[in-house]
Amino acid sequence: MIDGWVADGFEGVRDAFARNFAERAEVGAAVSAYVDGAAVVDLWGGVADRDSGRPWEQDAVVPVFSSTKGVTAVCANLAIERGLLDPDATVASYWPEFAAAGKDAISVRQVMSHQAGLPLVEGEFSLDDALAWKPIVDAIAAQAPLWPPGTQHGYHMRTYGWLVGELIRRVTGRTIGRFLQEEIAGPVGVDFWIGLPEELEPRVARLVPPVNDLGAALAQFGESLLLARVFSNPGGHFNYDDMWNTRQLHACELPSSNGIGDARGLARLYASLVGDGVDGRRVLQPETIAAATSEQVRGADAVIMAETVFGLGFMLGRSFGVANPPNCFGHAGAGGSLSFADPDRRVGFGYVMNDLRFDQTGDPRSESLVRALYDALG
Repeated sequence: MIDGWVADGFEGVRDAFARNFAERAEVGAAVSAYVDGAAVVDLWGGVADRDSGRPWEQDAVVPVFSSTKGVTAVCANLAIERGLLDPDATVASYWPEFAAAGKDAISVRQVMSHQAGLPLVEGEFSLDDALAWKPIVDAIAAQAPLWPPGTQHGYHMRTYGWLVGELIRRVTGRTIGRFLQEEIAGPVGVDFWIGLPEELEPRVARLVPPVNDLGAALAQFGESLLLARVFSNPGGHFNYDDMWNTRQLHACELPSSNGIGDARGLARLYASLVGDGVDGRRVLQPETIAAATSEQVRGADAVIMAETVFGLGFMLGRSFGVANPPNCFGHAGAGGSLSFADPDRRVGFGYVMNDLRFDQTGDPRSESLVRALYDALG
């Protein structure tokens, strides 16, 4: 059931990975880790399709939901490093239409740290509209913020992707999916896509929706609960269900949510951000990482009603994993995926899976793997 390998001394990670299947009913998953630019863990196992029994092969990829936001943050910080974006410039200086409805002073920094007051898209949209890009970014540009920007922060669950993605499109002339492939994923050798090419569809693991319908549970609170309004937005079309197993959801570009990749690629990407990088290549320079991981906001999140901590697009420290090292940065994804870099120990880590679970106390699958990795590091 378990394939792959670990370097000497990292056998505990393999044991923890096996226990996730034996004791926690893992369906299909992969975990990878790099230390000092070299792979030390590369494991996969289980089934990519629970119904057919198709095994999880070495080249399997899977949607990772908001772990995509960390990859989007890498793209945006690369644009900052190259002088294409200034975090303290106004969004409207790059995207003039965005100045409407009192948004003229919102900064790139506020957008990247979930302070812009735009956690949802107002209006009625078909699913085709919601996935077509222009109808959504035009709507965001026209609407007013829900709170005075900069006065609080609230998780921009899906709008983060359109906001940051449109900024990247404006300053590079490329969609974020293309920018990612041409500037980062291709050169570094990372299997990760925002907008999956059709020929790669056979590699995609089939997601297992959560047992409980979160959308229906939140809908009971109605308009009084901001999270309920944000959760299925825009258009009430979004839930953690079988829609994410469709070609339509894989093909579009949702830079907040629909990234598809493997644990190996995520670990390699994050390893390329710390130490000497990977194969002598560092995607972001140390000073860029220092600025990107400087704490921008900490405290009660207006949307998810729990403490969140953000830098410039990245989640920080233990705010997205109780076993995380305190100085790490990265992002977690709905259902359980986790990826991060640890600049102190020069670690890149990635965990992906197809069985979506939601536990308010954290996901014990990824937690056990992170603990085992750091036990091995000593």
